[in-house]
Amino acid sequence: MLSKIFFTLSIIAFTCFLHYAQSKLPQQELDALEEITSTMGSTYWKFDGDSCQIQMLGLTKKPPDGCQSSIACDCSSQNDTFCHVVRIEFKGCNLPGTLPPQLVKLPYLKLVDFAFNYLNGTIPKEWGSIELTSISLLVNRLSGEIPKELGNITTLTYLNLEANQFSGLVPAELGSLLNLQTLILSSNKLSGNLPLTFSQLQNLTNFRINDNSFNGKIPSFIQNWKQLQRLEMHASGLEGPIPSNISLLTNLSQLRISDINGPSQDIPILSNMTGMIRVVLRNCNITGEIPSYFWTMKDLEMLDLSFNNLFGEIPARAHVGHLRFLFLTGNKLSGNVPDSVLMAGSNVYVPCFNHFYLNIENDISYNNFTYQGLEKSSCGDYLNLNLNMFRSSLGTNALQGILPCSTAFKCPRYSTCLHVSCGGKDITVRENGDDILYVGDGYVVGGAAKLFKDHENHWGFSSTGDFMDDGDFQNTRYSRSLSSSSLPELYKTARASPITLTYFHYCLENGKYTVHLHFAEIQFSNDKTFRSLGRRLFNIYVQGVLVWKDFDIEDKPHLAQKMRKLSTYNVTVTDGILEIRFYWAGKGTTRIPVSGVYGPLISAFSIVSDSKPCSDQKNDGRRKVVIGVGFGVTALCLVLIVVGIFWRKGYIKEIKRREKVFKGQDFHMRTFTLKQIRAATDGFSPANKVGEGGFGPVYKGQLSDGTWVAVKQLSSKSRQGNHEFLNEIGMISCFQHPNLVKLHGCCIEGDQLILVYEYMENNSLAHALFSSENQLKLDWPSRLRICIGIAKGLAFLHEESRLKVVHRDIKATNVLLDGNLNPKISDFGLARLDEEDKTHIITRVAGTIGYMAPEYALWGYLSYKADVYSFGVVVLETVSGKSNNNYMPSDNCVCLLDKALYLERTENVMQLVDERLGSEVNPTETKNTVKVALLCTNPSPSLRPTMSEVVNMLEGRISIPDIIPEGNTYTQDLRFKAMRDVHQNKEGHSLSTSRTDDSTGILTHSTPSMLGNDIHEISSEL
Repeated sequence: MLSKIFFTLSIIAFTCFLHYAQSKLPQQELDALEEITSTMGSTYWKFDGDSCQIQMLGLTKKPPDGCQSSIACDCSSQNDTFCHVVRIEFKGCNLPGTLPPQLVKLPYLKLVDFAFNYLNGTIPKEWGSIELTSISLLVNRLSGEIPKELGNITTLTYLNLEANQFSGLVPAELGSLLNLQTLILSSNKLSGNLPLTFSQLQNLTNFRINDNSFNGKIPSFIQNWKQLQRLEMHASGLEGPIPSNISLLTNLSQLRISDINGPSQDIPILSNMTGMIRVVLRNCNITGEIPSYFWTMKDLEMLDLSFNNLFGEIPARAHVGHLRFLFLTGNKLSGNVPDSVLMAGSNVYVPCFNHFYLNIENDISYNNFTYQGLEKSSCGDYLNLNLNMFRSSLGTNALQGILPCSTAFKCPRYSTCLHVSCGGKDITVRENGDDILYVGDGYVVGGAAKLFKDHENHWGFSSTGDFMDDGDFQNTRYSRSLSSSSLPELYKTARASPITLTYFHYCLENGKYTVHLHFAEIQFSNDKTFRSLGRRLFNIYVQGVLVWKDFDIEDKPHLAQKMRKLSTYNVTVTDGILEIRFYWAGKGTTRIPVSGVYGPLISAFSIVSDSKPCSDQKNDGRRKVVIGVGFGVTALCLVLIVVGIFWRKGYIKEIKRREKVFKGQDFHMRTFTLKQIRAATDGFSPANKVGEGGFGPVYKGQLSDGTWVAVKQLSSKSRQGNHEFLNEIGMISCFQHPNLVKLHGCCIEGDQLILVYEYMENNSLAHALFSSENQLKLDWPSRLRICIGIAKGLAFLHEESRLKVVHRDIKATNVLLDGNLNPKISDFGLARLDEEDKTHIITRVAGTIGYMAPEYALWGYLSYKADVYSFGVVVLETVSGKSNNNYMPSDNCVCLLDKALYLERTENVMQLVDERLGSEVNPTETKNTVKVALLCTNPSPSLRPTMSEVVNMLEGRISIPDIIPEGNTYTQDLRFKAMRDVHQNKEGHSLSTSRTDDSTGILTHSTPSMLGNDIHEISSEL
């Protein structure tokens, strides 16, 4: 009996041992796994080869929340007694390394899923030799070109490269993947045409290329993809029209195409696609009427035809199926809103919601329907209907357009400001010494077709769209929040929208307003995880004008959860209504940190009158404080400038009275003693002298606290310097901006007038571009950044500051460069206040020949457009590395500007580029930059852009107009008349040396004005 028991136990033990032996992985595969995890950046790795179980993986012993790590082994091989790795899933683990070429050491591997990590580098070419069936690299930092070797993996059925940084052309070799069913390339930087070889991919069922930079038209070969069920081309870069043969794809259930350029077209025939669930043809330049066959598609849940040019009436028939979302926003539809649309969706039954009838979301905003008054069916209460009719009809007045279903409404009062906390609660914020109440709208529920109105304070918002793929059809919350953050309360909440969000304020006094927009990216993280890799892009419109294209809240990587503020100035209100609209144009990621995160996100905004104190009910109590503070700051700056004017006019003539002039004036800046200045500059040592201008010598110095400064000393012989000294203090003490030089303080002691500035390590832009002694290399990105920085500084002076100022002497010598090559505008001695109520003023001319606008140089007509002209010249100098005045072309061109116009006209702009840049220049950026410069130097001031427009053009947010002025084909071009005179009479002129600049050869001469006895004070840099 015992022997039988022993025999039985032995058999069992042997069987267990045999199973144990067969379950073990070969050592080479165990070693390969260790190499793979190390390459991918895992600090901790522990794996049980017997059970094929991962026990530890990641940067810490405990993996991050959501990390899914597993390895599947196959033990069914008949050829050996080992198991083999067939699947690797390291998903959501934030691994920071690179993709492992060591996958080739796993010969039985079929599937890899490395989605949602922090991997960088490229796809190893070695992968092309593995017989994989599935590759997912979704959401990483991978870059470079897609290797053509992937085309060798003919067994591949699934390839997902979404949300990376791949660039260049898609390799034609991918067309050899005949078994491929899913190809997802969305949210990369891919360019070029789709390869013709893709016509061979006849087994495709899922194809997505959203958010890329492809070229050419949507290819007609997509008709070959007869098995296709899902097609997505949101902002792919491809152009229309949508091929008519798309009608052959009868298996399509999801068709999503949006934001394409191309000719006008009708809606393609989709009637054969009876299984269609989602149709999105948004912003595709589609015209014509809406086909009635959409109402016969039983499975259709979403129909989005928004932002096209559709006209006619909505078909007056009930939908036969389960339509949940109907978006017809932004078309030209007319007639009545049919009852059939209002009742659509009434037969939707959702068992998982316990017999709850799902609301139909209809958005017909921005159309031309008949005005919907209270008597219309569309204004009735429907339990199954969310209907947005914002601006759906013209109405008899402006208010009826934004207030549908209202009686004859008249504003009981008019306001001059509004402050809103978007998606949050009421918050009091301290701004400029005042307590400002931001009214919250966080209590407002969501909705894919939402129109909210605050009747008490006369504002509201319109929101359109469903966050697709987020699994939430209820859309109950469109507000977002971030509780654990160091952000101020105002920025911890925000309102989101999938397509478009419009805030509006009515009963607003007509006039000029400033709009401040507050943002913080609170849905992405600011760490080294996949949650930080999101990109959110959307367009911003104010009063229907595009003010910011492809706006990115983060602006630069790792700026999530940081405050950002945009301001739009001189916004005109003429009908008592102001609108701010945000629109998602299909760009940016959509699956970080989870699916459905994209579209506009706004934390707060304010609308404030430029001329009147705030008069809204919520902030009425602060009116007197605002007036006092506002006028106090303005008065201080005006006092300083008026003192300068008095000095200029001769009312204060004696140098000995300087201290009396300044005594009692609070400049809100540091004052230095002459002893301190002497100590800082080593007694004004010649060794510390860094330059000399019309004002006097400039010295480098170091204060007692270690701060390096530039000391500008007034020449005792310069009467002009007296005026400039006061003018410069009066102007620059009123301003603070990253692109304006900072004034640390001044010294007024005895007969000494001294200004103390921040020290600019890299001297002036002129020195960097033109000096033979300069060792500084300005590459193309630096030059473009310098141009943008100058433009931002001028935009601040012209449009953003409380006092609007014309600089009058913008040139390369007056642009200083700090240690990081950030430009800062300096020398405000000639600056003038811009009188906003006048188109221009007539004044004595002061400036530099070659940089002065013709209307100013010849007739003394001064406006901020004179600075725009000067800026254009500086941009040309920055691109070419040549001085406008010293550069003498050999082909009858008078100056650099003349040459640039000639090259633009002959389409040879790249010949203008500085030879020192070599091949590193970006041709597109260069041509655009020169084009902007030529727009700025247009002979007509009215055709020159504003500096804020220049900033947007240089940063690619708005398109650049094609208006380019002619060059010296017309020999009497006023822009070059002064230059010709100087060149021809250079030897004969009697030149005064009252103002010189040793580094640039500036000389000042006086010449009779064309207006009579007025004297033009102009300098020449020849």
